Amino acid sequence: MTDWHNETVPSHQEQEPSTDESQRSDCVLGYIPIVYYSILLCVGFPVNILTLVALSRLTARTQKALYVYLMALTSSDLLSQLFIIFVGFLLETAVFHRKVPTILLRSVSALEFAANHASIWATVPLTVDRYVALCHPLLHRQISYPARARRIVGAVQALALVSGVPFFWWSDMWRVSQPPGVVDFALIWAHVTIIYFLPCSIFLVLNSLIVLRLRRRQHRCQDESRQQQLALAGRLGKTTAMLLAITSVFAVLWAPRTAVVLYHLYVASVHKDWRVHLAYDLANMLAMLNTAVNFFLYCFVSKRFRGVVKDVLLIRGAPLQPQRPCHQRQASANASNSSLSSGAMRSHRHANIAWDCP
Repeated sequence: MTDWHNETVPSHQEQEPSTDESQRSDCVLGYIPIVYYSILLCVGFPVNILTLVALSRLTARTQKALYVYLMALTSSDLLSQLFIIFVGFLLETAVFHRKVPTILLRSVSALEFAANHASIWATVPLTVDRYVALCHPLLHRQISYPARARRIVGAVQALALVSGVPFFWWSDMWRVSQPPGVVDFALIWAHVTIIYFLPCSIFLVLNSLIVLRLRRRQHRCQDESRQQQLALAGRLGKTTAMLLAITSVFAVLWAPRTAVVLYHLYVASVHKDWRVHLAYDLANMLAMLNTAVNFFLYCFVSKRFRGVVKDVLLIRGAPLQPQRPCHQRQASANASNSSLSSGAMRSHRHANIAWDCP
């Protein structure tokens, strides 16, 4: 977002009185943000490309909507790194300094917000899909498939692009010395609502329902054999852990930026208070870290993902024949075990339909 730029000054702001300029807060971090964002870009961009290739192989192999949503999340993270870190911060601030026209600054700002919205809201349909898979497995078999997931992803990205347009008028918090006006209030509250409060509310509600359903299912399975319980718990635990890790890391890393933006709005200005300036710099650095950590979360949780990443790094080809989708494998299993018709066994099979391919 353009408000990250400590050195880029629109032309109308360059004419501010020198007395006001002397009261402007200094960036106490110096060149540390430039070094940090350069390292983050050099690590995060290749890692996200590797993640995208691995997820595309898993999508072709399993035909699961889950990997389509994860691909959308990774693609949005790549766009965020491209527009926010590379174009917005490194090029505009560290290379061109004040030579960037105002119209270009504002256009890049709108693209930065759109990329951020797409990165965060790509996780929402993933959370909804996992909730439906666990709580409504029969419905999940009917509505969750890659083609539908791609349409949902396309709609989310289109809405994210549209939502970035109003932020063409986003103020540079480092440089604007006037108190926030009506437009600033509206844009800041729209920003924190779209980027943090609304998606976190969805994550909190759906993840809570998922955890409650898992606990209830574990209590119902107490009469089954120990081996079945361990197998089912392992399958459910891995996929749930991946989802909870993604959403929890986002909530933690973006909380400081949200708090500092609201503090700037109501208490003290980033422009005049060096402590708020420092907090804003650090909060932005933490928020951008979210675009590079998902690869390591996937590797930690999923053995299948680690195996595919190893194949990609060793330049091994994908299997010639993709695996059958999970619901097809389960349908054949149901046909051979039609005599098992008790309610407990039906519930167990439905759980496997939704979660046996993390």
